[in-house]
Amino acid sequence: MNSPFLRSVLSSFFLLLLLNVTFAQDTFSIVAADSITRELGSAGASCVDLFEGEKMDPIYAKPNFLSAIIPNKGSINVQSDFLLENKLNAIARFEAGDSPSQVISYLLAHDAKNATVDRQYGAVGFSNGKVEEQAFTGSDCLDFAGHVTGHIGQFHYSIQGNILKGKHVIDAMEAGFRNTNGDLKCRLMAAMQGAKIVGADVRCEENKTSSLFAFLEVALPTDAKDAPSFSVSVKTHELSQIEPIDSLQKIFNTLHQCAPSSIVETLSSNLLFTVYPNPTIDKTFAIKNLNNSDQDFNLRISDISGKIVWQYQGKLSDKTFTVRELNQGIYQLLIIDQNNKIHPFKLHVQ
Repeated sequence: MNSPFLRSVLSSFFLLLLLNVTFAQDTFSIVAADSITRELGSAGASCVDLFEGEKMDPIYAKPNFLSAIIPNKGSINVQSDFLLENKLNAIARFEAGDSPSQVISYLLAHDAKNATVDRQYGAVGFSNGKVEEQAFTGSDCLDFAGHVTGHIGQFHYSIQGNILKGKHVIDAMEAGFRNTNGDLKCRLMAAMQGAKIVGADVRCEENKTSSLFAFLEVALPTDAKDAPSFSVSVKTHELSQIEPIDSLQKIFNTLHQCAPSSIVETLSSNLLFTVYPNPTIDKTFAIKNLNNSDQDFNLRISDISGKIVWQYQGKLSDKTFTVRELNQGIYQLLIIDQNNKIHPFKLHVQ
């Protein structure tokens, strides 16, 4: 019972068991489509060390393992207790001409291990001259788990996640996608920036990052299957404290340029909050909540490219904020309340 061989077998067994649990529930992602260009895209991240995962199964060597894009047909992310068999079934159904809702219905009726309560899917696709979005979150996905679908103009999306810090992760991804100028690639990157929250996948709280790997890919309608013309990804080691979404953004910027985001300010925002002094003094400012609300708020500062460069979560009463790490210039300050209503301001940092 104490032989080196037996100990090795048992160690491998328990490592495999641990990795299976690790891969079971831990992803935030988005799939999206452009109804005009017929591009399809996918992006996502998770708190999983793929350097360790690929030792057990080579499928985990690439961060986009959960994503499938079938050019000119559809895109789906297969997550929360990922099974390759379910992903292959989804690809086959899209190739057969099924719509996103038909694909997900098929997956639920023919689950590879009869465990649909553990699954989460997000899909978009072209069907009968229209673009459809569809998603599913199983009842046994670990909290917080949920999804949202929608469209803005020509862009259609499904955003989904499980074992998240909260619903605000999905909301922030949606806000990033919807409020960004540019093409499908730029909107997907903005969605990922929205999820750049420490512990977005709660298991990465200790790592002080949102996740351990991230990917983004977009396929033209003429691309070959499994060969999207735009594909970027990042893997990091556990406890490296390297934010993969920032690393992904750097690679993205070398390959694709996005139009600067417009920096806006609304009258309604000025009726609820006062940001002062603005321009800042010595890079310090305060926010007065004119409603004297005691709720917590999320604050985000983005540069002109739309990249989030500073964040805060908490109460606003009697608080001053110093942003010495920011260069002088004009930034977008977002005040997000507990109902996820966004109040935008221009912030002049001096």
